[in-house]
Amino acid sequence: MMDNPLSIEPLFHIGPVPITQPVVVTWAIMLALGVFSFVVTRHLRIIPTKTQTVLELFVTTIEGQVRDVMNGDPKPYRSLIGTIFLFILVANWSSLIPGIEPPTAHIETDAALAFIVFVAILRFGIGSRGIRGYLATFAEPTWVMIPLNIVEQITRTFSLIVRLFGNVMSGVFVISIVLSLAGLFVPIPLMALDLLTGAVQAYIFAILATVFIGAAVAETPSPQSKEDISQ
Repeated sequence: MMDNPLSIEPLFHIGPVPITQPVVVTWAIMLALGVFSFVVTRHLRIIPTKTQTVLELFVTTIEGQVRDVMNGDPKPYRSLIGTIFLFILVANWSSLIPGIEPPTAHIETDAALAFIVFVAILRFGIGSRGIRGYLATFAEPTWVMIPLNIVEQITRTFSLIVRLFGNVMSGVFVISIVLSLAGLFVPIPLMALDLLTGAVQAYIFAILATVFIGAAVAETPSPQSKEDISQ
């Protein structure tokens, strides 16, 4: 009987909870990013160092992307979007470490990331519009659209999961197969391509999260404002 390729043997247990390699790698990435953030931000200066300049460039780029997508103040969202992008990027690139599969090649990690985005959509949408105002968006443009709008909200989450999981896992499989057949040096161009794919997938996930959150907080023009625009 063939084993399920998606099944993972646990490394150890904490009580009844099995701890697998993707969980350990995820913890390690979160710890590394936390330590890195603490180290590079504890001595910020008015005249920036080279490291601070790179950090400020990254933050400015994130703010610019969020501002362009949402057409609003990026400050409430930059921490979430920036953290999601950094985590997925580092997770995807962790495949460079021998014996390590990126956590994003496992659907559980991708589902957790998509769930974070789903909760953020609710949090920012309700925070911007209020509960009644946010629920009213499901009846736009007419109440007949309520079931379709609810389904759309759910399918957005699944699209984030499937897109990230499929692309990262396929890259891992291809490199593993080529490595087993052709030796160490032949797959190097494929590994470079995998790095590019990992960065692109991190960017796409972060941008889609920004788009979905932006749609939740966007103000719907009133009838009077629509008349003004048409005039």
